Amino acid sequence: MRQKGIDLRLLLALAALVVVAGAIALLAVGGSSATKTKHTPASFAASGLLTPVQAAPPLALRNYLGQPVNLNSYKGKPVLVTFLYTHCPDVCPLIASNLRVAQNLMGPAGASKAEVIAVSVDPRGDTSKAVATFLAHHEMTGRMQYLVGSTAELARTWKAWGVGSERDAQQPQLVNHSGLIFGITGTGKRLTVYASNFRPADIAHDVPLLAAR
Repeated sequence: MRQKGIDLRLLLALAALVVVAGAIALLAVGGSSATKTKHTPASFAASGLLTPVQAAPPLALRNYLGQPVNLNSYKGKPVLVTFLYTHCPDVCPLIASNLRVAQNLMGPAGASKAEVIAVSVDPRGDTSKAVATFLAHHEMTGRMQYLVGSTAELARTWKAWGVGSERDAQQPQLVNHSGLIFGITGTGKRLTVYASNFRPADIAHDVPLLAAR
């Protein structure tokens, strides 16, 4: 199956398709991965490939435990990067749960060769306690880096990654944000993009391919 490419110039436009507070806006990029049934071992199962392939944007923050995390330190390993918040009522729990399922499909050895990073889109609500509770609830404690920071720190990251984040005017406890998962290659390139309704089997399939690129 021929994988569709996505020009990086379209990324900001894709980021405008956000997870609307209280409802899931499922992003379909080159055909939703939830609807795909066939892919060959050598082809990516992602919703799309970003072209031209370029180095991943900077990502250096602290996790909810206060430990520094830098994307560059994971060179040699594929990394999955997404943007979540702990009080999200719908798509964030779905993404976290499906990432756990993808790790389970890879098995302990396969999952240990990939990193999962979530970046907060809610600097006010994503306290250390809230993040710890969220990770424990979704059985992702120790299996996902959850990065937090001040509004200024996180806003720089959102901008670099072309991610939208805006507090809902009518329900201020909720955040409208982009629901994407990015696949980073072992050499640090941002290559694949997954819709928020991705199939866990697709990411489990793609991780070894990302490691080799």
